[in-house]
Amino acid sequence: MHGVGPLVLRLGAGAIFVAHGAQKLFGIWGGGGPSGTAAFFDALGLAPAYPLAIAVGLAEFGGGLLLVAGAYTAAAAAVLAIDMLVAMWKVHLQYGFFLNGAADPGQGHGIEFTLMLTAALVSLMVTGAGSASVDEWRHRSSESLAAGRARLRSGI
Repeated sequence: MHGVGPLVLRLGAGAIFVAHGAQKLFGIWGGGGPSGTAAFFDALGLAPAYPLAIAVGLAEFGGGLLLVAGAYTAAAAAVLAIDMLVAMWKVHLQYGFFLNGAADPGQGHGIEFTLMLTAALVSLMVTGAGSASVDEWRHRSSESLAAGRARLRSGI
């Protein structure tokens, strides 16, 4: 059962990143698409804004899919954690800690949500993908191959 915790964590985090990446890349679910994301990045002083919008959208969408599949989990989580640290620094830190938008629609969101996502990503980097993952399958396959080579060498 030890692998179930990371499974649940990566499915939840992966779904969030797929949705946010889709907003940036495809403009769905209220997202601005590449142009709107680039305009937002430009307003934050992030340049070159359009290529960066595409890169972040691909990182979030693709990284989210990798998390859901449990493939290259540590690498995907590391890239997404960097994404979240930049988001905390450039977007959310100025609004404090809490998600203030619900109480005051004119105010942005604090770091609360991005901090939690970052913690989830670091946890996945440390624990691995857990159950029902491509990483687990690859690990078991490599162990099986190594065991087979050991048997061949020993003449069994």
